[in-house]
Amino acid sequence: MNILLLGYGKMGKTIEQIALERGHQIAGRIDRGDGPGHNHTELANLESDAVDVVIEFSSPEAAADNITYCLERGWPVVCGTTGWLNRRADIEAICERRKGAFFYASNYSIGVNLFFRLNKVLAQFMHNYPSYHVSMTEIHHTEKKDAPSGTAITLAEGVMEHLPAKRRWVSNEAGQAPLPVGEDAIEIESLREGTVPGTHTVRYDSDVDQIEITHTAHSRQGFAVGAVVAAEWLIGREGLFGMDDLLGNYK
Repeated sequence: MNILLLGYGKMGKTIEQIALERGHQIAGRIDRGDGPGHNHTELANLESDAVDVVIEFSSPEAAADNITYCLERGWPVVCGTTGWLNRRADIEAICERRKGAFFYASNYSIGVNLFFRLNKVLAQFMHNYPSYHVSMTEIHHTEKKDAPSGTAITLAEGVMEHLPAKRRWVSNEAGQAPLPVGEDAIEIESLREGTVPGTHTVRYDSDVDQIEITHTAHSRQGFAVGAVVAAEWLIGREGLFGMDDLLGNYK
């Protein structure tokens, strides 16, 4: 399988290592760029049949434009960049029009996706106990550009799915004046520390106790393996996909 890497930072390099270990080839390596159109000169130099699949881990500013370009070229795309989802409907429309294949996940770690399910189960349990207040904390390395993380947003969406009283989330970043939360909102606290790959905590507080679940990533390896497996799985398919499709869509 010939893989084009869009985004060649630490994550891109880890994906390359995993892909090579699994017997794949790298068709090209293009760094993230600073915004829309930055990468297209390099992309245009690639023959369409030289690329079997694209793995996109670039930047929030460049991702949607990169994905659009690749789908228009007929290349299947696996995307792990977060912070661009205001354009997701446009991307999905292009994929459908081009009869292409697009795979998006806010997190490709198998462990995190199990954590997503655990989060939903816990929210179901807490539905009948309104005395508990739900909040979240996410911690990432200082180079991460978007806050809150896509993983934290997915967790918040999972809670809102089962707690109807919670209809929105509020992002409070360290070092900034906190925003009012309100009874209908979930506070997401975002911290940026050193080289932390990613830690996410969902907590339920009452006057008498606290319940919390936490996922802590020890390295980028788990994310990279998941992205490469998703790329392998996507070849030959048509449509819009995510981790539930890859993992068998079990609840």
